[in-house]
Amino acid sequence: MLDANLKAQLKSYLERVVQPIEIVASLDGGDKSRELQGLLQEIALLSNRITLIERTDDNERKPSFSINRPGEQTGIRFAAIPMGHEFTSLVLALLQVGGHPVKLEASVIEQIRNLDGDYAFETYISLSCQNCPEVVQALNVMSLINPRIRQVTIDGALFQDEVAQREIMAVPTTYLNGEVFGQGRTSVEEILARLDTGAHARKAEELSGKAPYDVLIVGGGPAGAAAAIYAARKGIRTGVVSERFGGQVLDTLAIENFVSVQETEGPKFATALEQHVRSYEVDIMNVQQASELVPGKLIEIKLKGGGSLKSKSVILATGARWRQINVPGEDEYRNHGVAYCPHCDGPLFKGKRVAVIGGGNSGVEAAIDLAGIVAHVTLIEYGDTLRADEVLQRKLRSLKNVTVHKSAQTTEITGDGKKVDGLGYKDRTTDEIKRIELEGVFVQIGLVPNTEWLKGTIALSRHGEIEVDAKGQTSIPGVFAAGDVTTVPFKQIVIAVGEGAKASLSAFDYLIRSVEEEMDVEQGETIDA
Repeated sequence: MLDANLKAQLKSYLERVVQPIEIVASLDGGDKSRELQGLLQEIALLSNRITLIERTDDNERKPSFSINRPGEQTGIRFAAIPMGHEFTSLVLALLQVGGHPVKLEASVIEQIRNLDGDYAFETYISLSCQNCPEVVQALNVMSLINPRIRQVTIDGALFQDEVAQREIMAVPTTYLNGEVFGQGRTSVEEILARLDTGAHARKAEELSGKAPYDVLIVGGGPAGAAAAIYAARKGIRTGVVSERFGGQVLDTLAIENFVSVQETEGPKFATALEQHVRSYEVDIMNVQQASELVPGKLIEIKLKGGGSLKSKSVILATGARWRQINVPGEDEYRNHGVAYCPHCDGPLFKGKRVAVIGGGNSGVEAAIDLAGIVAHVTLIEYGDTLRADEVLQRKLRSLKNVTVHKSAQTTEITGDGKKVDGLGYKDRTTDEIKRIELEGVFVQIGLVPNTEWLKGTIALSRHGEIEVDAKGQTSIPGVFAAGDVTTVPFKQIVIAVGEGAKASLSAFDYLIRSVEEEMDVEQGETIDA
């Protein structure tokens, strides 16, 4: 299964293994078991510290395998053939079980070790999902640290009966002790916040006790990362507070237009952003959501989880999120047939009928990708023409299992109480209401800025974007903004990075001028005296 280049890379990684590893495979006589067996045999031959044990008489899912130390169960199991996006999860698990240091802060490791209880996690993934590895890797490392934690990574395409029985229609979906625990990207910090009930109060107290920053950046996407780097290079006290570092980039599959980087994936790009920021003295505070901005000589950012932070200047870079169509059934069937990431959830709809709402580049690209997986795609576009690039439209027209409805307004998404079974739309040329029977709806109609928490405090456009001038200054002195959350046109990564840098330089200029003004006032008071 592994080509020569991949084998060479893996062999070099496995040279970092310092402790013996046992891979225990649970197999039957099926084709997938033979495929997994071949992969594990290849891996075992690459390191003399790895032993492969094969079993056919246990009660584990087949095919699956665990990664252990001799005489010690780590709690890490893959009910999958972890290639695609999960190959990195496999390599990391091998390295960490083999004694390679875990890259977590000492306080986080201690918090995991001190969790009280027994936790059996099951995480359903698809190998094409770029969001799934973060969850898998987080739970794997937690299993390694705390022996009372168990994690099984399950490929939904491999265990379709389980997916159907549990009615899983979105990945990643994680179960804890048999009950749904969460869906979507989840970091170690987010998981801990849910398991450790006292963590919120302790964190709020810790954050409120921090000294004021010179520059506090709210948001950890490309704009926020660039702002942090430029601020830190000025030698001033810099902090970044965000829900998840990387922001919307984490949900982006392919990036092919960032200058000097020919091609990369969103999660890889986000990791590179965070590593760059961490190379400077920047205080990064993840899993925190801003709830209120209080202007003043020291600007205060109140946090949803409790506590607050203060700073001499603030840069708002909270980005945007997928826009909803806001029709009956959308919220009710979210993750039960209504989805927003075709790359992640597309494989769960193999052989089924789906709709894509939106005729821009994102919508047409989604329809093209899904057409190779599902039985049929119906694309719904509100306008009388598609807005996607012509090269994408030509590709779309060449696909026999795609139907396009233009001048069509989605009116409702219907279901049987558990999952989606259809979509209703109005033909805007005749006002006739029509219905399509299907199993999935992918919404691709653009973005909405994350500014609800700022309404009534700062000047926003009619679209909810933060109004900024040429320097990124907002309507509040000392508060700047950058990236997709602002009125700056063209929501692109490269533009967000530039705007973040500009806002940071503007904030530094504001700080310098504020110091000069204070000195002038002090000198004036001395002379008057």
